[in-house]
Amino acid sequence: MKKKLYLMRHGQTLFNERKKIQGFCDAPLTKLGIKQAEIAGSYFKEHNIEFDKAYSSTSERASDTLELVTKTAYTRLKGLKEWNFGTFEGESEDLNPALPYGDFFAAFGGEREKDFQKRIVETMESIMSQEEHEEILAVSHGAACAQFARYWEDTSKIGKISGLKNGCILKFEYEKGIFSLVNFINHDFENGTHMEAVEKSE
Repeated sequence: MKKKLYLMRHGQTLFNERKKIQGFCDAPLTKLGIKQAEIAGSYFKEHNIEFDKAYSSTSERASDTLELVTKTAYTRLKGLKEWNFGTFEGESEDLNPALPYGDFFAAFGGEREKDFQKRIVETMESIMSQEEHEEILAVSHGAACAQFARYWEDTSKIGKISGLKNGCILKFEYEKGIFSLVNFINHDFENGTHMEAVEKSE
């Protein structure tokens, strides 16, 4: 039986708004970020999706988002934290190198890209391999969601994705140790509607 993982990015924070590098460091949700979380939560309500368990990064921006999305009991996990950007934390995004970042931040006390990706993948696998975990919500971060999706790109049913906006939702199916991306939901925050990716035909 295929399990379902809904992996979500937190709502906008003060650092997002001020365009500051935000990985292990944290900042509170803005008013817009709260609205984004509430609109993302409405997606689950509209589709009658109920979670067996929920998880969030230990960063407050992720747990605050989760609490606005669902009343389901949840666990905070350090494994779901964002990329550690070392001494670049809290600095202007203008200082970011060109993509892909690779191991740039490791020279400044941050994480190597593959170590970061491995942490996210292993944490998700640990969550989904548990019994009575059929329908799961995990609230994490932009780069974390992107790295996880990139790792499982070959099994994606909707191809490559981009534009992981605050509050976006990535729906994965999980079976026999394999994750398959089957839906990608961004939101129209002006109108409170949801824009879903279409699964590619075989």
